[in-house]
Amino acid sequence: MQKVDANHLWHPYTQHKTAYPHIAITKGKGALLWDENGKEYIDAIASWWVNPYGHSNPVIADAIYKQLTTLEHVLFGGFTHEPAVALAEKLIPILPDNQQKIFFSDNGSTAVEVALKVALQYYFNKGEKRTKIIAFENAFHGDTFAAMAASGISFFTEAFQGSMIQVTRIPVPTPGEEAASLEALQALLETNEYAGFIFEPLVQGAAGMVMYAPEQLDKLIESCKKYGVFTIADEVMTGFGKTGKNFACDYLTQQPDMMCLSKALTGGAIPMALTTFTQELFDGFYDDDVNKALFHGHTFTANPTGCAAALASLELLSDANIQGGIARIHEQHLAFQKRVENHPRVKTTRVLGVIFALEFKRDSSDSYYGDFRNTLYRFFIDKGIILRPVGNIVYILPPYIISEAELEKVYQIVGEALDMF
Repeated sequence: MQKVDANHLWHPYTQHKTAYPHIAITKGKGALLWDENGKEYIDAIASWWVNPYGHSNPVIADAIYKQLTTLEHVLFGGFTHEPAVALAEKLIPILPDNQQKIFFSDNGSTAVEVALKVALQYYFNKGEKRTKIIAFENAFHGDTFAAMAASGISFFTEAFQGSMIQVTRIPVPTPGEEAASLEALQALLETNEYAGFIFEPLVQGAAGMVMYAPEQLDKLIESCKKYGVFTIADEVMTGFGKTGKNFACDYLTQQPDMMCLSKALTGGAIPMALTTFTQELFDGFYDDDVNKALFHGHTFTANPTGCAAALASLELLSDANIQGGIARIHEQHLAFQKRVENHPRVKTTRVLGVIFALEFKRDSSDSYYGDFRNTLYRFFIDKGIILRPVGNIVYILPPYIISEAELEKVYQIVGEALDMF
């Protein structure tokens, strides 16, 4: 399998000239994966945060099977169907109560793309010139062009500078940077040149699980509302229980104007994404003039099979056992944090919900995909643990169904890495 892979497949975020052969996975169950040689791995990052209910979840699989025997797909232009309607009825009540409209797309990046286009076109439709977007430094919002523009990790985007929408970045309101963040935002708002402010609420995932307080985000959102700048919560990573609540925005007193959802939406079964909106935003496109419509779509928009998977995932999210798993993982993370926070190789640790992050103390800075990161990654893989360090930061974000023993093994291996590197 690896030979054919090497001959024909191009993998994401990979320099193929220097990469190790890709591991061929043949089976998954719960928090575990097995390769073609029978080696077992604990999936400690839920396969890029998409499998909170575990691999081969029977509830999701059964929902998909039943939907496939009824209606696998129908175009969403000019048509609708019961799974999409049922998903809206199930999701809207657990979103912030200002969210009233849902637009379907295919993945987190396209959910962000839709949100940014809506913010910009809303003002275009009104005849106002607001052509810029505000984002955080070191943000990551995806790999399509508008999402790239809003992202602040330069090596992902530097080849495309000059080809993207205009985005201005402000500091993240981490401890000590709260005033600088608010002041920078305020200065931009006063120009009346900006249509939207996009953010990863409370946790910047790809930046290394950088965390900041909800009270600070509330202040930023409140300021945006005073100037008519739409706020976009990118909950692609944080959504559906990762932070301990259904959504990171549930920690806020202010409500965003838009939300971007994907990853855990379908429990990792089928690619699907949503962008949700206030009625005000929808009304900005509701007009006798067809040119003011949102001309954006995807072939698989609102795919019925994906909607069925999402409905099953929402049922699982509300299950008492799943909620108990989220609480248990959080408590285990806190206990592990106490065990390692004073280790001489630990610079910082942080925990929110099922997210744990640990920063190795290093004499020199480590690049995102540098030698130290790669050494750690190979060490974990050799030990049967799937973790993907970000530079010198190791994070754990496991499926909610991971057993106490499996999670303890992950901690044990991370502890071994601290003692070795």
